[in-house]
Amino acid sequence: MHSGGTKFFEINREKANFDAIYHHPDPREYFRVLYGLDYVIPELAKTPFRGILRALRARKKRRLKVADLGCSYGINAALLRYPLDIRRLATRYAGHEMQSVTPRDLADMDRNYFRSWPPQNDDMFIGIDTAKPAIEYAVHSGLLDGAVTSNLEERDPAPEEMPLLRGLNLVISTGCVGYTTEKSFRRILSAQREDAPCPWVASLVLRMFPYGAITEELSRFGLVTEKLEGVTFVQRRFHSEQEYSATIHSLEKLGVDPTGKETDGLFHAELYVSRPRADVESCPLGKLVSVTSGAARRYGRRYTRAGQGPVKLMH
Repeated sequence: MHSGGTKFFEINREKANFDAIYHHPDPREYFRVLYGLDYVIPELAKTPFRGILRALRARKKRRLKVADLGCSYGINAALLRYPLDIRRLATRYAGHEMQSVTPRDLADMDRNYFRSWPPQNDDMFIGIDTAKPAIEYAVHSGLLDGAVTSNLEERDPAPEEMPLLRGLNLVISTGCVGYTTEKSFRRILSAQREDAPCPWVASLVLRMFPYGAITEELSRFGLVTEKLEGVTFVQRRFHSEQEYSATIHSLEKLGVDPTGKETDGLFHAELYVSRPRADVESCPLGKLVSVTSGAARRYGRRYTRAGQGPVKLMH
């Protein structure tokens, strides 16, 4: 089987390297650097991921178990579990009063902060990341229910990590593909019990990274992969002219037209969702995921209703 690893390495050499920010003991530097580049993909991922989670809850009728591959500080879990947005989090960590707080105290404060919000669901989130400081912070602050730190590109999960990976309903990722290949997905799915249904996989992938090898690997587990056509998700601004030019060149080599997307100075990602064939046939991706432009902006007071509940005036 072919691997995308070598091609990914060649492309990544031209991208800005932010590895160091994941080895800080708290997310302040993460938000300072990435949000400073308008890093918004976790925010944009909320809409499709919530649609996928709703569909899975309707099928399973119980609490879900979700693995976030490349979870870092648990940002996806924070945005999916609580009524928060990435701007609110970035502003919180950038506050002057936060700069003198120790990482341990900040983690304790965050634990109380997140618990003070009404949860949007009771799903269980497992983080998968080799950046131990980041993932340990996410667990201590209560965003993640468990952590897998083995490098799944190189080896199988440790024995004590296997129970965390078993029984998954969904695997999500919002930017690790390109650093992570089909090897990690294979090891995650191989950790499932043979008599258990295979989890769905939802990945937001930068357009410069081919997804074919991962699609092929997922098919070996009986999963059919669909791409959400006609929709892209902004990741962030380019860090430098060099990164911009190299990305445009990589896209053109792949035969991907960057006009009106990357040429406008922004990384764009596409959504791939992999499910058993029966699920794909019963509910195509276009019906499963709905992307509504403008729904996330701030509005004045408006009426809203959750399910069949009462109408409320939202401020």
